[in-house]
Amino acid sequence: MIDTLIVLAKEPLPGFAKTRLTPPLTPTEAASIAAACLQDTLDAVSRTAARRHLLAFAGDAAGWAPTGWDVVQQPAGSLDERISAAFDAAGVGSALLVGMDTPQLQPHHLLHFAPARCEAALGLAPDGGYWALGLRDARRAREVVLGVPMSTPSTGAHQYARLQAAGIDVTLLEPLADVDTVDDLSTVLAGSPLGRFRQVVTALQPRLVGRAG
Repeated sequence: MIDTLIVLAKEPLPGFAKTRLTPPLTPTEAASIAAACLQDTLDAVSRTAARRHLLAFAGDAAGWAPTGWDVVQQPAGSLDERISAAFDAAGVGSALLVGMDTPQLQPHHLLHFAPARCEAALGLAPDGGYWALGLRDARRAREVVLGVPMSTPSTGAHQYARLQAAGIDVTLLEPLADVDTVDDLSTVLAGSPLGRFRQVVTALQPRLVGRAG
């Protein structure tokens, strides 16, 4: 069993969340998609067995953390620093971290990381990033994450190379697409169950006809 499952997320506020969806969507509509992504992600992770569930949050976590979850505030800094800090908060043992941009996520995607059998797991995304990082020893995060260039078309490749350079055996998880742009909406929707993301995007579909996918 994984010791700690971590969701790295930020408060879905208009004007700050999913800004690459505007236009054609309004900031409020984009934020509603971000909120749906976060809610579906938290639901899937809550349904995945672990000794501890941890929300590493940027913003006001009131109303977002599911019952029984621990919450830590993300520190200021770059994404690699915030990922490392989230693993630090996990403490001793294994940890698997995911973001809030893959609402199609299901427990089986996470359970492919079996710390007893593999040292690390990496879930790559089609845009070149990654949606999940798992470590048998969470304390090694700073060694293997700090300095990895984030939010680039080669972030996933850099992260994989860093793990290998540290002598860590890496298991690749199923690739999942992130929700970043309007074109991503139809791709992710095709793999999403009947969750909040599907409801919100379906309701906004008339605004998106001819713009997505």
